[in-house]
Amino acid sequence: MLRFIRTEFALILGFVLTALAYGPLAPLFGDTFTPPVFMALFVVLFCTMLLLSFSAVRHADHLAQLLGEPYGTLILTIAVITIEVALISAIMLSGQAQPTLARDTMMAVLMIVMNGVVGLVLLVGAFKHTEQEFNLRGASAFLTVLVTLATMTLILPNFTESTPDPSLSRIQSEWFAFITIVLYVTFLAIQTVRHRSYFVQPGDEDGQGGHHPMAGGGTVPYHAVLLILTLVPAVLLSKKLAVLVDFGIGTWQLPAALGGIIIAALVLAPEALAALHAARQNYLQRAVNICLGSALATIGLTVPAVLAISIFYDKEIQLGIGNTDMTLLLLTMFVSALTFGGTRTNMLQGAVHLVIFVVYIVLIFNP
Repeated sequence: MLRFIRTEFALILGFVLTALAYGPLAPLFGDTFTPPVFMALFVVLFCTMLLLSFSAVRHADHLAQLLGEPYGTLILTIAVITIEVALISAIMLSGQAQPTLARDTMMAVLMIVMNGVVGLVLLVGAFKHTEQEFNLRGASAFLTVLVTLATMTLILPNFTESTPDPSLSRIQSEWFAFITIVLYVTFLAIQTVRHRSYFVQPGDEDGQGGHHPMAGGGTVPYHAVLLILTLVPAVLLSKKLAVLVDFGIGTWQLPAALGGIIIAALVLAPEALAALHAARQNYLQRAVNICLGSALATIGLTVPAVLAISIFYDKEIQLGIGNTDMTLLLLTMFVSALTFGGTRTNMLQGAVHLVIFVVYIVLIFNP
């Protein structure tokens, strides 16, 4: 029992805090906050949700070891995206949420993953192993779908004529949501059934993906149930954190994109550490699966979710990004195609991705 409490501390803390947030502490989440109360609530909620994210990653890693690749990485990605979609949905449905929140979050995820995390992964891996090998066919499959969906959802709305702003009409929203889901599901079928070999480390065709035996053991049902239970308080607490994010950005006139960065940082931290660990162990393919899979899932699952909210709750949503972000996105996709156009990576490629990420951060606060 004591061992369970120690290993599942985040889960227990999450349910306790959820009970308090929706019970005795509910009046604190009103329309206004004093700075000390705001900071205390934000830190507690953010740290708790971060612990829950790490706990979800731990159970996903156990499942990855038991099921093999690419199922393990896929479970990890979907678990983290669940938290992301819950946060975006909660903020969209609360207060005076910015209509650009969804696009800002997706842009932040793409920049953080495709440049920040990928850059660090390539630098760390190359520093230790000089060059690293990955499966070209898997990376190409990721990028083909990712470039298509990113262009359709973040760039194309700027040029449609059915609305005066970078948004979609109702018919366009319905079709874009449907097309996005169909394409993402098609990709999942390729990844998990028809061409699984594309997404395993070269020379590791047994599909273990660099997983070593993990302490704690447990069966697939055990970790699957605990993974789901871990996501429950994370989703419920996202509504409370959304209130704080919306209030903070509106009150202190912070850049609207900051809300997207907060969400992205929260949900991507565990995946970033998992990718870095895989790169240090010279299993770059798992790191590629995590990074590109996270970016693809963000668009493939988030876009249909936010478009559904926009339709059913009559919420305005603008998906088209500005000229600066469009330039950075196109540059990121071009450089990513070059980086993953071969079968080996080195430190120079990592440095280039990190430079693009730094430029993105600078332009948020000084456009």
